Amino acid sequence: MASLLEPPPFSPSSTLPVAHHRSCTLQNSKPINYFLPIFRTSNYATSLRLCAADGEIVDSVPEPSPLLSLTADISAQEYNVSLERSKDRRKVVGLAWEKLVRWSRNWQSMAKSDVLERTNKVVVLGGGSFGTAMAAHVADRKSQLEVKILVRDHEICESINTNHRNCKYFPGHKLPENIIATTDVKDALLGADFCFHAVPVQFSALFLESISDYVDPGLPFISLSKGLELNTYKMMSQIIPRSLRNPRQPYVVLSGPSFALELMNKLPTAMVVASKDKKMANAVQQLLASRTLRISTSSDVTGVEIAGALKNVLAIAAGIVEGLNLGNNSMAALVAQGCSEIRWLATKMGAKSTTLTGLSGTGDIMLTCFVNLSRNRTVGVRLGSGEKLDDILSSMNQLYILGG
Repeated sequence: MASLLEPPPFSPSSTLPVAHHRSCTLQNSKPINYFLPIFRTSNYATSLRLCAADGEIVDSVPEPSPLLSLTADISAQEYNVSLERSKDRRKVVGLAWEKLVRWSRNWQSMAKSDVLERTNKVVVLGGGSFGTAMAAHVADRKSQLEVKILVRDHEICESINTNHRNCKYFPGHKLPENIIATTDVKDALLGADFCFHAVPVQFSALFLESISDYVDPGLPFISLSKGLELNTYKMMSQIIPRSLRNPRQPYVVLSGPSFALELMNKLPTAMVVASKDKKMANAVQQLLASRTLRISTSSDVTGVEIAGALKNVLAIAAGIVEGLNLGNNSMAALVAQGCSEIRWLATKMGAKSTTLTGLSGTGDIMLTCFVNLSRNRTVGVRLGSGEKLDDILSSMNQLYILGG
């Protein structure tokens, strides 16, 4: 049995061992490979020797060369310097990142306050469920903000101004006192900073043509209406400029998984605003974003509008499957295939595929197809149960097939 003789003393400044492999041969035995660490101290290197059982020295390991020692010292120094530099770089990057985050938060805060401070009046065209809910949300953002709702029904107008309630759509919800309803187009639009368009798609063209003389050419239109115009298959981004006879009318579309009732109840909601004008999209984002409403921005107007329109058709089909009791397998197959076809069509029209998997695409489809609050899904369920379409439509206040 071989043993180690003359073990080297360990000093506090000892460095890591340098490994040497030696092949040693004992008498009447096969060659044996030993792993012998050479421990270097700060002043010298000690050699280790192997002896046989009778004390005869079999082999010895020579001391490492001065060049090897010098190389090890230089490598250790370089490693320590590199480690210190790495720590310094991480520290610098960390400080820079903290400054960037603070600057970003301050900028967002200032931009948010600037938009609200500069906005004195907002008009909502249409006193339906979603128009009323959006008016209430904007009015809550700033108590000094004047929010006008343009309605046709004199009863609703009086109810909002007298009782602060929309007697037809939200009789149980009190509206902010800075909301004023009117039937006067000129009064509603005069001096407005933003205009929310909540008129059903199928009636939008005629309505906009009738008020075009009162619309400021620079007034930003924020479309809340989802759908395609029958016969022409035009989107709201095409209908509004055409009807107002102003191809440069600022336009933003607001869409996403959102029920008006939950927006009125201030439940957490996420939506997306899309515009070809990035600054305009950011301005609307800052106007609407709150503790309960998260707003994302996009430049893909086509993708947001197509997804918002075609999900209504898919929701009616999903409701029919439910009404016919065809089961969950059929429902999953229908919705999955419908999503695939919507994505195919939208991308052919120039939309981004990522838009179709976001809030305005998959998010809105899931909400509309699977939740009982969905109006279009309700129509499908009743159709599948055997009711006639005319009877269904006559019994519903706020159904706009292909029109939000």
